[in-house]
Amino acid sequence: MFFKLGPNRQFPPGHLDLIPSWFVVYGNLDEINKSREKIIWQDRKIAFVSSENFSVSPKQRFIIMGDIWLSNRWQLLEKLCLDNHTEISDQQIVAQLWEKYNHQSLTMLLGMFNIVIWDRNQQELYLIRDAIGKKNLYYTLDRGTYYIAPKLTTLAPYHYHQLDLIALRDYLCCAFVPGTKTLWQNVQEIAQGTFLKIPSHEITHYWQLKENIIEPYQPLEWYGEKLRCLLEQVVKEYLPENQPVGVFLSGGLDSSSITALTRKFHNSPVHTYSIHFGTETPNELEFSSLVAQHCQTEHHILEITFKQMWELLPQTMLYLDNPIGDPLTVPNLLLGKLARENVQIILNGEGGDPCFGGPKNQPMLINSLYSRINHQDSLKAYLISFQKCALDLPQLLKTEVWQTLVNQPCVFVDDLNAKINYLNRLMILNIKFKGADHILTKVNNLTQGAGLQGLSPLFDRRIVDFSMQIPPEYKLSGVEEKAVFKNAVSNILPKEIIQRPKSGMMVPVQLGFRKYWQKQARKLLLNKNGEIANYINQDIIRNWLDFQGDTWGRYGVKLWLLVSLEIWLQVNKSQR
Repeated sequence: MFFKLGPNRQFPPGHLDLIPSWFVVYGNLDEINKSREKIIWQDRKIAFVSSENFSVSPKQRFIIMGDIWLSNRWQLLEKLCLDNHTEISDQQIVAQLWEKYNHQSLTMLLGMFNIVIWDRNQQELYLIRDAIGKKNLYYTLDRGTYYIAPKLTTLAPYHYHQLDLIALRDYLCCAFVPGTKTLWQNVQEIAQGTFLKIPSHEITHYWQLKENIIEPYQPLEWYGEKLRCLLEQVVKEYLPENQPVGVFLSGGLDSSSITALTRKFHNSPVHTYSIHFGTETPNELEFSSLVAQHCQTEHHILEITFKQMWELLPQTMLYLDNPIGDPLTVPNLLLGKLARENVQIILNGEGGDPCFGGPKNQPMLINSLYSRINHQDSLKAYLISFQKCALDLPQLLKTEVWQTLVNQPCVFVDDLNAKINYLNRLMILNIKFKGADHILTKVNNLTQGAGLQGLSPLFDRRIVDFSMQIPPEYKLSGVEEKAVFKNAVSNILPKEIIQRPKSGMMVPVQLGFRKYWQKQARKLLLNKNGEIANYINQDIIRNWLDFQGDTWGRYGVKLWLLVSLEIWLQVNKSQR
């Protein structure tokens, strides 16, 4: 069944809304006690502030707060010998596991979570993030007091708002801030697969992504069968009981596979959602509609206008923690708002490229072959592969800013130089940084902003682990990318989807800046009092807005990255 939504479908921008969030204060509580914040539990030097519930372990030793969704909750309930399944929350499961196994319990948890645990006996605080980085957790230290929250905006009143120049550099290169830095100088993020213990400030890795090829002589079909069984297990665990579910469907291999598996195992209605940008631009509706018809889903198509793209950018940036300069941010939010009319849980196909050797690895593989000829080091090549502003930095940044950054280290270096297969090196980089700090942050924050729970089955820890067991030649087989993934799902999708080359969802920002956003962009980016004016050379921006020398048609993407940054800074300034 198809529902075609035309260009008059409007989601008004309205006023800027923040997502309510909990936070924890450790240290001097005088300031928080004087505030009007709702403290739900307090000890001598720690306070939990929230409108939500917290959990206490059975022996009253551990106090637990967090955003927790466990895909294996039924197995964990059995492990704890608990019968009243529906009455026990995932947070309470973690409380009991922690009391019994302490931090060893973290390897048992499958799903997504950020958790803060207070040990009343040892007077120690644990800040924990899930293995893949599906949930975020931030902290800042101000005059000996820690403030901890899952949303960066929640911490706004408790830190200085001075930009971290290394984070700014990395954002301009990648369109996101990789690693534990945030754009604010004194705010840090907990790394995926780790926990931080306070006050000792000891960081422990309870899970790390590693190459682990254990059956190198098995054929591709053997790995395809193993992967198919794992995909089916994961998707079944992610599906809600007795309620409709949605899938973001682009028509590419990854989202189409999740759609087909969802339809195969879900007994309630399955809704799929696709987008396009009007008659002026190409789209992939031919393929998404083919998959929707093949899987017999209730398919919804949303046309997104250039006006919506611009007007909804402030609200979109407020929902994000660090800025993300990906043009798909606004479309993700709009599609989430549409999906919320039908479902509460939405699945997506994110993760297929990072885990199974998508085509975006090809520029780096080519560089590895010719680096002895062109003398280009791997870090420079990796930054250039993002196709953002890496080559423009000496001219784009003001001279004094650039001079402070020339010799600063980069978070990618260690993984780029790891002593493992080159393709797996690239995949680990993409999962560890682009996955956690860009893709998952974007999808989860924006689906949450739309009132949905977003789930990414292909970023499940078990699938990520398995991807590192597959020989690299089965991920990129000759010129065929994701060969093992295609083998795993070949009999549940039309051959047109299996055989089509990867194209990616192209947002027409080049057309937007040329035809629709010129006036607004000039006013925003060339303002002498703008938030980025102290860091960015506006002469370069002026050239980009005039599209002078845009041989490769990349200025639109770069301008969107800068507009996103300026608006992110503006909306975050309003929250101080």
